[in-house]
Amino acid sequence: MKRIWAAATVVALGAIGTAITPAAAAPPPGTPSRAPAAIAWTPCAEVSLKAQGAECGSVAVPMDYTKPDGTKIQLALARVRHTVPDARYQGVVLVNPGGPGGAGRGMAALGTKVPKDAGDAYDWIGFDPRGVGASKPKLTCDADYTGYNRPVYVPSTPALEAAWHARTRRYAADCAKAGGPLLRHMRTEDSVRDIESIRKALGVEQINFYGFSYGTYLGQVYATLFPERVRRMVLDGNVNPTHIWYQSNLDQDIAFDRNIKIYFAWIAEHDAVYHLGRTGPAVEKLYYQQLSALTAKPAGGVIGPAELTDVFLQPGYYVFGWEKVARAFSSWVTKKDPAGLKSLYDENNPQTPGSDNNYAVYLAVQCTDAPWPKEWATWSQQNWKVYHLAPFETWGNAWYNAPCRSWAAPAGQPIRVNGAKVPPVLLLSETLDAATPYSGSLEVRKLFPRSVLVEGVGGTTHAGSLFGNACVDDTIANYLATGALPPRVAGIHSDKQCKPLAQPSPGQPLLRRSGELLDRLRLQRLIGR
Repeated sequence: MKRIWAAATVVALGAIGTAITPAAAAPPPGTPSRAPAAIAWTPCAEVSLKAQGAECGSVAVPMDYTKPDGTKIQLALARVRHTVPDARYQGVVLVNPGGPGGAGRGMAALGTKVPKDAGDAYDWIGFDPRGVGASKPKLTCDADYTGYNRPVYVPSTPALEAAWHARTRRYAADCAKAGGPLLRHMRTEDSVRDIESIRKALGVEQINFYGFSYGTYLGQVYATLFPERVRRMVLDGNVNPTHIWYQSNLDQDIAFDRNIKIYFAWIAEHDAVYHLGRTGPAVEKLYYQQLSALTAKPAGGVIGPAELTDVFLQPGYYVFGWEKVARAFSSWVTKKDPAGLKSLYDENNPQTPGSDNNYAVYLAVQCTDAPWPKEWATWSQQNWKVYHLAPFETWGNAWYNAPCRSWAAPAGQPIRVNGAKVPPVLLLSETLDAATPYSGSLEVRKLFPRSVLVEGVGGTTHAGSLFGNACVDDTIANYLATGALPPRVAGIHSDKQCKPLAQPSPGQPLLRRSGELLDRLRLQRLIGR
C-alpha cells in the first residue's frame, strides 16, 4: 500500500461535525534531531530522476534490527528539495508507491503534482525499500517465472493443480537460494524500522508520509510504532490491517469480479466502437468463451487463458487503460490480430534479468508478515467457494500467492494497528476500489480516531490521487498547506464525498497524465496481484 502548514503548527482534532484545523504551535518540522543528517546527497545519474533535479543518496541499516551491529544493507533514496524560502519550509515527506515491492525513488517528484503549489514547501523523499530496485541487495529469483505458456489458472484437473504446485514450489526454492538470510528480515515491520532509520539519517524530529496501496499499511504500522514521529499522513487506497494477508486476497477476488463486470458493461455501452457485445453479460460471455478457446490455441501462440486474465486484470484496478485493453481484445476477436494483447502482456511482464524483483519482494513481505493456511485443503476449499461466486480472478490470485506455502522464511504475527495517539490523518478511497476494498478504509478510519476519509463515490480506481480530481486533490493540497481537514462526522462512513475519476469516453483524452498514472499504478498493483 499505501503529509503542511502556516507557520509552525500541529493539527488538533475538532469535535465531531466540526472542521479539523491547525491549533497549538509546535517546533518547526525541519528542526534537526539530536543525530545530525547522515546522507551524502549527490545529483542523481538516472535520466528520469535527473530531469526532476533530484539528488540521490543511501542509508545503511541493519538487516536484522535485533542485531544493530550486524550485517548492514543499503537503502537507495532520492530527494527533490523544497523551492519556497526556508522560512516557509514544512519538512520532509517520505513517499511509498505500494507493492509491496514497488521501487519508490521516482516518487520524489510527487510534490510537483500537488495543486496550489502546496508541495513546494517540502523536501520529497522517495526510497526503494529493502530488497527493491537500487537498494542493495536486490532480491530477484527467476525472471522467466511470468513468461508465456503457463498453465490455466483454474485447476479443473489434478494435472493442472500439480503443475501449479510444482511451479510455485520451484519459485519459492529459487528465492530461498537467491535471498538467503535476507528473507528472514523482509516483514513490514522491518521496512517500518527502515523508515525510522531514514528519519534519523535525515536529522529531523518528525516526518510527513504519503502512502499508496500497500504504502498505506507501511504508514499505519509506522504510526502505530512511532506515533510521536508523525506530523501528517496521506493514505490512499487503504489496506485493511485486520486482514493481513490471506483474507485480504479473498476479499480482492470478490471485488475484482464486481469491477470486471462494470468494465464489461462499459465495453457494451461502446459496442459501436469495439463490436464485442451490446450488453455487459454478452461481453462477459464472450470473454469466458475466449478463455476456453485460448486453452487449445493461444493467441499468436503465446497468449493463453492465464495471460488473457492478467491483461484484463488492469481494468479491474482503475479506469485508465480501459480503452487500450478493449481495443486489443476487439482486434483479436474481430480480426484475429494478437499484437495488442501481446503488447499489453509484455508491457507488464517483461522477461529480462531482475524483472521479477517486484514479485519476489511482494512474496518476501506477504509470506512472512502473517501466517498462511498450512494445509492445501484449506486453500482449495476456500478458493473454490469464492470462485463459484467470483470466477474472474480467484485462482489467478491464489496461485500468485501460493509460493507462501513453501516459503523458506517463517511467518510472524502482524502488528496490531492502533492510531489512538496519531495526529489527524487524511484517508482516501474510491468506493469500488478492488485492490484495497473500501471496507478497509472504513476500518482504518475507525482505528485512527482523528482521521478523515474522503470517498470517490462509486469509483473503481485504486489509489489514484493527484491525477486531476480537483475535489480530492485540493483537499490534499489544503491539508499539506495548512493542516486543515474536512469535518469528521459521526457514524461509519466517509467524511467528505467527491465524484470519482471519470470513466473514459472512447477517443477522448481522459487526463493529461493518464500514462504517468499507469506507470505509477504498475508499482501499486502488486497488492494481491
